[in-house]
Amino acid sequence: MTEKNFINFHILISHSPSCLNRDDMNMQKTAIFGGQRRVRISSQSLKRAMRKSDYYAQHLGQPSTRTRELGRLQEKFVAALKDRYPEDVIVRALEWISGKEGLPDRSVSDVAVAPWAVEEVAWFCEKIQEAGEDADPKKLQKQIEKESAPLRAAMASALDIALSGRMATSGLMTNMDGAMAVAHAITTHLVDSDIDWFTAVDDLVEEEMKQRLVGETEEGKGEQGSGHLNTQEFSAGVFYRYASLNIPQLQKNLGGATREKALKVARHVLHLMATVIPTAKNQSTAPFNLADYAMVSFSDIPVSLANAFEKRIKENGGYLAPSIKALKGYWRDVHKGYGLDERVAAFRLGGSDGEPKTLDSLLALEEWVEKDGEE
Repeated sequence: MTEKNFINFHILISHSPSCLNRDDMNMQKTAIFGGQRRVRISSQSLKRAMRKSDYYAQHLGQPSTRTRELGRLQEKFVAALKDRYPEDVIVRALEWISGKEGLPDRSVSDVAVAPWAVEEVAWFCEKIQEAGEDADPKKLQKQIEKESAPLRAAMASALDIALSGRMATSGLMTNMDGAMAVAHAITTHLVDSDIDWFTAVDDLVEEEMKQRLVGETEEGKGEQGSGHLNTQEFSAGVFYRYASLNIPQLQKNLGGATREKALKVARHVLHLMATVIPTAKNQSTAPFNLADYAMVSFSDIPVSLANAFEKRIKENGGYLAPSIKALKGYWRDVHKGYGLDERVAAFRLGGSDGEPKTLDSLLALEEWVEKDGEE
């Protein structure tokens, strides 16, 4: 069987009224696509929701710590590694990686927010201890350049670094090209947002108001007990989520891992893409919707199917069914038009509905991914 280097994840998920991702004006993030306004969820929001999820922690381990607060990072990592290395060694490792001698208590303007992995710092601690008094960052830099696989494996202990990558700006911090590309999720159709006018009632003011009204005093009239008044934009819609996973890049990022190990990661990526929801306004809108349709392809190239929705889906007894139909139709057109040699399978709530091969559960599709798209 010919190995395919890319896994494409195509997800359709319908969200009930919610506001999952907001801009600096506290409004829903949107985008113009096909000349029409769509509600948008940024890729950064989706990736953060995934790496912060309980499922990620259970199946993929602890994510990186993303920060520019080097002083606080020192406290956190000294506590995490105190049983393995002396504090002065840990501090020196952090200084070498960051390129900052004497870690500041607060963030500094020339330090970018970067993802840090505990095991990466531990790898540097080990090298410092091995070298003893002769420890020198320049010598270690040469060693990294000659053989980077062990360091990459240590970095990838925080798997989100292997997936999303890291851009190094100073010190001995190592660059890593991300193995996964994630698109901004957009609605498949035009969305006219609604405005929710809401109040937060002050219970004590309300009680006083009621007492005054009992006496029918003029002083009590007009007071409603509201402690806060505001508005919030919200909407509902069917969102298309897309991500592409570069399998050889993931293997490299994991320090030279086997394809089988990369595929185990891929099945969990599918689960996250189909189930994880950004946390904004969750308590007030409860938008806990799972994917209605998931299509996965093993391909020679990354292929987005977003253009299936360049012409907006029109309401036809709802948006979900016509969105699924449009996605499948566009996939067939691209597959045939470009002569793509893909292995494709899908999952749809409610069961099979023809090409591509449709499985009866998300778990079955995850297992298909882990088996490299084999029957």
